[in-house]
Amino acid sequence: MDLSLRPARGTLEYGRMALGLVSVLALVCIATAWAPPAGRLNWALEVVPGLAIVATLAAVYRRFPMSNLVYVGVLLHCLILIYGGYYTYANTPLGNWAREAFHLSRNHYDRIGHLALGFFPALIVREVLLRRTPLRQGGWLTFLVLSVCLAVGAFWELIEWWTTLIVASDVGDAFLGSQGDIWDAQWDMFLALVGAAVSMATLSRLHDRSMQRLPFVQ
Repeated sequence: MDLSLRPARGTLEYGRMALGLVSVLALVCIATAWAPPAGRLNWALEVVPGLAIVATLAAVYRRFPMSNLVYVGVLLHCLILIYGGYYTYANTPLGNWAREAFHLSRNHYDRIGHLALGFFPALIVREVLLRRTPLRQGGWLTFLVLSVCLAVGAFWELIEWWTTLIVASDVGDAFLGSQGDIWDAQWDMFLALVGAAVSMATLSRLHDRSMQRLPFVQ
């Protein structure tokens, strides 16, 4: 199937799953934004970027609906962001449990967040490149997906830096989440790259099958 073909008029019917995912996300946002222990400002700093991606995908849905696998990935990524924004990444119960159970030096939930920053966006980048450029499966596709995801991870570090300069010190420090690790930025960028590589290695075939189910005009 040629993935560059235009979506058919049946796109709205195909979008029922996407609408269901958005409904789940909306309910979770309402429940967690009401009185988060970390404060609403920290919640917003962590969650709004993910919601901006959701809004962008919704805005282009009629012209460029994406595979259901991408939409599920976006929801899972947003849930990871919401959990971190609700407690702050340094104080998530899951991370605290892992620290105690495995005798870690710090709460490592932010590492999960940065793995996700490569793992899930890799699917979006891969799909856009396959459907909107002459690229096909192969080394150049993998290289460009990994490069874009590494760039996203690096840009997020700049956002964290700028946030600490603009907002109140306690909120900025919570958003930065370095927990005293001088190599935190480098680890975060590296983990975004690792997440993208794992995504490409494990989900490419499933992603291809999900794209083949898109309602294209033949």
